[in-house]
Amino acid sequence: MRKIDIFDTTLRDGEQSPGVNLSHVEKLDIAKQLARLGVQVIEAGFAAASPGDFAAVREIARQVKGVSICSLARSVQRDIDQAYEAVKESEHPRIHVFLATSDIHMKHKLRMSRDQVLEQVESMVKYTKSLVSDVQFSAEDAGRTDIDFLCQVAEVAIRNGAKVFNVPDTVGYLTPFEYAEIFRQLRKRVSGIEHVKLSAHCHDDLGMAVINSLAAVEAGVDQVEVAVNGIGERAGNAALEEIALALETRKDYYQATTVLDLSQITRASRLVSKLTGMIVPPNKAIVGANAFAHESGIHQDGVLKEKTTYEIIRPETVGLTDNNNLVLGKHSGRHAFREKLESLGYELSEEELLVTFNKFKELCDKKKTVSDDDLIALVDDEHAHKDHEYFEIEYIHISCGNQAVPTATLRLRAIDGSAYQEAAVGNGAVDAIFRAIDRITQVPVELLQYQIHAVTGGQDALGEARVQVKHDLFIQNGRGTSTDILEASAKAYLDAVNRLIIKDLKQQIEPVGEIEPAAKERVVANG
Repeated sequence: MRKIDIFDTTLRDGEQSPGVNLSHVEKLDIAKQLARLGVQVIEAGFAAASPGDFAAVREIARQVKGVSICSLARSVQRDIDQAYEAVKESEHPRIHVFLATSDIHMKHKLRMSRDQVLEQVESMVKYTKSLVSDVQFSAEDAGRTDIDFLCQVAEVAIRNGAKVFNVPDTVGYLTPFEYAEIFRQLRKRVSGIEHVKLSAHCHDDLGMAVINSLAAVEAGVDQVEVAVNGIGERAGNAALEEIALALETRKDYYQATTVLDLSQITRASRLVSKLTGMIVPPNKAIVGANAFAHESGIHQDGVLKEKTTYEIIRPETVGLTDNNNLVLGKHSGRHAFREKLESLGYELSEEELLVTFNKFKELCDKKKTVSDDDLIALVDDEHAHKDHEYFEIEYIHISCGNQAVPTATLRLRAIDGSAYQEAAVGNGAVDAIFRAIDRITQVPVELLQYQIHAVTGGQDALGEARVQVKHDLFIQNGRGTSTDILEASAKAYLDAVNRLIIKDLKQQIEPVGEIEPAAKERVVANG
């Protein structure tokens, strides 16, 4: 049974999804979960893209063990140097160098001839090899590249030290047969191809990323490039969970499998969904809310008699458990709380544990039962905000009704200790809250999306709000949780604004104005 390496690009290609912008801490959390899942390679980012990307890749390389940490780099020395500095402390550093090879890219983007491209591939792969032993080369837009030229590119890359040759269907254009045939031709025609790993990277523009990747497995590739929940540029990448379960469930057909810990899939999916703000559709294969639900009476009857009548995958295989039981309560101690979090895949410092434990106690006073999903939402919410919380909510008061003007009064405290208070009216309670936050922060944003859903069932369910806002051309997500959906909405909106402010302070976006002095003066006057 062949073992297929899983190259995860959630933190690089996945983060390029419109509206997704992960913080340093969030990237590290996802990388740690990917390591628990057992992927072979984590593409942690594009180190040369920004100082923030570089810092995140370097920190992941330092902290995440047992897995190869990779950075993307264009075929230019500056990018490669940045990638090396970022990944060099990894146990298994890899640099992923790419250059476009299709005629349309060479003509309109690179403005280079085929000979110039071959020269660039030769010099940059050779240079990368002088820095790290594990070099991956990608022929960007290989799916639309002339096969004769692609074979030349592969030979040059392999001859100069590439250990992995990646064939991306960059724009999701190919059919499964066409994609598989590229790999068959490479194996037949390229000298030295038997000494390297072939890799598949597929996009989902025509909805064929997963089936194209599986066709490549049939054609003998050694590595498949994926993203959790299939996120990525435009329509996204091949979904990690779908590739993994297809190989596991049909290994009789593919004669290939992975070494992933499949029980970590649900946890990975939920974490990526929470931190990116990209909600998983209910009908999504493997990780959607309806993936193991049965509505039809015939289906229900069959499953009750024998699960395999309608279930080809056991929910437990991907880490789904019954989360409706009381697992912890107000009388639980810190030791039990820590052990429970560790069983859910969290490793918190003593300081983080104390803060989260206090939040847990507050939640116990509001809810009759506390489930695993409640705990996951609580920890993710608390942990994800800590590196970009410029303002925090001290109190919020809402006055509304069908015969009253919705009014929100908020008091926010800034990171420097200053307090600001404002009130605003709006077209509903949520609108009033957002307007009050706008008056304090003075960050001009446009609300693009607002969603709220219950983390668990029941009248005391923990609610999770998600917002997406726009500042100029920059889109930012925010999220918040609370048993009160209005408080959750306020936290989500403020989370998005906080991220914009922190980016402004880091000079990654244009300044958005000063805090209104009158707001602070009113608080001082009121003592």
